[in-house]
Amino acid sequence: MAIAAIAIFVGAYVLLVTEKVHRTAVALGGASLMLLLRITDSEHAFFSEETGIEWNVIFLLLGMMMIVAVLRQTGVFEYVAIWSAKRTRGRPYQLMVMLCVLTAVASALLDNVTTILLIAPVTFLVCQRLDLRPTPYLMAEVFASNIGGAATLVGDPPNIIIAARGDLSFNDFLVHLAPIVVVLIVAFCLLCRWLFRREFRYDAERAASVMLLNEREAITNPGLLVKSLAVLALVIAAFVLHPVLHYEPSVVALLGAGLLLLITEVEVSDALREVEWPTLAFFAGLFVMVGGLVEAGVIGRVAEATADATEGRLGLATFGLLGGSALISAIVDNIPYVATMSPIVAELVAAQHGDGQVLWWALALGADLGGNATAIGASANVVALGIADREGHHIGFWEFTKYGLVVTAVTVTLCMPYLWLRYL
Repeated sequence: MAIAAIAIFVGAYVLLVTEKVHRTAVALGGASLMLLLRITDSEHAFFSEETGIEWNVIFLLLGMMMIVAVLRQTGVFEYVAIWSAKRTRGRPYQLMVMLCVLTAVASALLDNVTTILLIAPVTFLVCQRLDLRPTPYLMAEVFASNIGGAATLVGDPPNIIIAARGDLSFNDFLVHLAPIVVVLIVAFCLLCRWLFRREFRYDAERAASVMLLNEREAITNPGLLVKSLAVLALVIAAFVLHPVLHYEPSVVALLGAGLLLLITEVEVSDALREVEWPTLAFFAGLFVMVGGLVEAGVIGRVAEATADATEGRLGLATFGLLGGSALISAIVDNIPYVATMSPIVAELVAAQHGDGQVLWWALALGADLGGNATAIGASANVVALGIADREGHHIGFWEFTKYGLVVTAVTVTLCMPYLWLRYL
């Protein structure tokens, strides 16, 4: 069973890398084979929290996509695009830094997927205004969202799993991870200057024309904008207050979408038309495939082997977790990996004579930052690629991955001295 599960996953991964078949078809086909060969079954695929479809992610995406669809009708994205271009005076690199910093901060308060859904429309509009290729900016924002999301409990879904298993609070994440995340964002912004150096073409004429625009004229429906921003503010507040309210982000997003459709005159069919259904289907198939690997014991054996290799040494365990988590999260979605690994880490923490809490931070940083390495390493990556396809700007697997590997290597390496100096 384990061999069959690995064969299916590797075959699907090869098809994703070569892009010979659409990624949604690949994911659904792989999921079908997992079910057909009884590596997993309908009960585990559709109803298990550990090995099934992560419905919280699916419905979080659905709710936020509908809210973004309503916001799109107000002209607010055009407003932010013009405002950003004017503040940076149309300078491409400065614009990328501004968008990345905004993305990182928003990802810490919301979550990285929601942030990408909100920032992507702005990116396409501002790049169109300045005659810039949008894909480098979108990729940079994805990297920034995964880095920024590591700073808080609600910023990245794996952090929620770690918090529950390790009995960690919102403030624990803020105190222990936010400092290194700030360092990583600064380093990443500097790295962007080199990574995307060929994309920074300054068009003085375009920049001058943008400086003459009045961003306030972009707002086409002020009344709808006020209602939309009010609902979005409530949704953000509920995300931040998750440790107190105990409402899952998916529930909050669906409630927000439902409330917004009730208090506005936007047609439900128009909002649903904007939903990235192929992306949601891809996630469903990917979750089933990874769930099959979990059911077959593949991920569990890898996790246990990582734990056994440390032999109780805290330093070795810390850096083994950091590097191993980054490597595995680059290949499979980090949510099921963290769900599988967290019980093992809990045992390692309990077995330590000193402060073993560093192991939780190593797991979180490795899983969150490792998601940047490949096009399917994190939920935000998949969402961004889906949006890009819809807008007619295809981002290939290798185009994303060649940048993602560099970003992951640099950020994970920078975490090593931080963990060593602060905890070890």
